[in-house]
Amino acid sequence: MKKVVATERLPIKMWLDELEDEALAQAKNLASLPFAFKHIPIMPDSHVGYGMPIGSILASEGVVVPNAVGVDIGCGMCAMKTSLQTIEKDELKKTLGIARKLIPLGMNWHDEKQDESLMPEGAEALEIVNRGYTKALKQIGTLGGGNHFIEIQKGSDGFIWIMIHSGSRNLGYGVAKYFNHMALKLNEKWHSSVTRKMDLAFLPIETKEAKDYLAEMNYCVEFALANRKLMMTRMVEALKEVVADFECDEIINKSHNFAAWENHFGKDVLVHRKGATQARDGELGMIPGSQGTKSYIVKGLGNPESFMSCSHGAGRKLGRKQAQKTLDLKEEIQKLEKVGVIHGIRNKKDLDEAVGAYKDIGEVMNNQTDLAEIVVELTPLAVLKG
Repeated sequence: MKKVVATERLPIKMWLDELEDEALAQAKNLASLPFAFKHIPIMPDSHVGYGMPIGSILASEGVVVPNAVGVDIGCGMCAMKTSLQTIEKDELKKTLGIARKLIPLGMNWHDEKQDESLMPEGAEALEIVNRGYTKALKQIGTLGGGNHFIEIQKGSDGFIWIMIHSGSRNLGYGVAKYFNHMALKLNEKWHSSVTRKMDLAFLPIETKEAKDYLAEMNYCVEFALANRKLMMTRMVEALKEVVADFECDEIINKSHNFAAWENHFGKDVLVHRKGATQARDGELGMIPGSQGTKSYIVKGLGNPESFMSCSHGAGRKLGRKQAQKTLDLKEEIQKLEKVGVIHGIRNKKDLDEAVGAYKDIGEVMNNQTDLAEIVVELTPLAVLKG
């Protein structure tokens, strides 16, 4: 931990030296909430979000806050080690070409519904999920846009790895929007001290609305995992078309937008992680950099001060529009070519995902040595972006 801000009802415990003013204001809102528990941890990749900073944790007593999970419910990462030890550049390019045909990128979907057996069970009992179910059948196994990626990497353990970052597509967005709007209306009806401007409307846990939200949220978390698993299956198919047959280890999966009941400091609380991953003692996870920097397989250290959490990535240094306006296209392409990665930067609009848009992953990792330890360093070889 780097510093503590003690000006609010609860302390704000920060694993970075400085937090942008807008994100700090959001953290102070969290620390002032009457139902917030113990303290507010701010991870080293933290930056401004919607309602609360990306890269922060809220443990609550008696309520759930839809915006403290966010609109991409269940967004997270999968990583898988293969038995491959080498792969040539032309093989990487061929693999990406095949993968693009198997996995719709960005806002694209499959033309046909995918096999229903790939979907989590129980959608028919969930009002909002059920509304989006038919659409989700065409979205499972698709990447989405923004900072979502598929990356082929070389590990410091000598093996080739595949890593995927994606979420719950429109399904999670629909659930998040519906229940946040419901919470806003109820909070205004109750004349709550949590104002609309804070974007942290809550649902008391004993209410039907809260129970419905948690059920729908958990389905979206499972759908996001099913989405990543299908993409991983198809990446392996693409790779096997190009190189000799190989074996794969089990997938490591970590969500970073979810809420879960956990026991901390002797109390059962609802822990909301928004852009933060669980890092219990000995638990494997992953922390990606940008498409031109290292990523890491890590082992959690179970630090109670972070509610057993760590960062979910490098974290943005520049907003998307700011990056597109201020970064130099030629310079950012040179950074990627220097490390030899097959990348996705083609024009100015792609600069929101350039190396220069992100924080220094080395500094982020150094700031959380008390939260997680590095097991494998992963160097990017080729990347697909949404």
